[in-house]
Amino acid sequence: MTVHLVVTTATPDRESGEKLAGSAVAARLAGTAQVIGPVTSFFWHLGESGKGEEFNVTFKTTDARYAELEAHIIANHPWDKPEVTAVELVRGSADYLAWAEESTRPC
Repeated sequence: MTVHLVVTTATPDRESGEKLAGSAVAARLAGTAQVIGPVTSFFWHLGESGKGEEFNVTFKTTDARYAELEAHIIANHPWDKPEVTAVELVRGSADYLAWAEESTRPC
């Protein structure tokens, strides 16, 4: 049984989010990706609390492609230690999940 994931990261601007989204889909590491934002983020960094504007990027993929997608995001991200998290989809329409599997199958 295929495990389906929603993978997320955040970027400092729309352009870097679109670059990550487009390159991951073109490489078939994700079937789809969305860039959402701007959003206001509150965080701890270097021992201090901070606030900033970010763009969320979400990817739909399979567990089989996760390691390659994570490596791709990290290698192409403008930040040194970007957030890369994944949540398992526990339900989804059969047709959509089949499409996600087909879209992420290596050529």
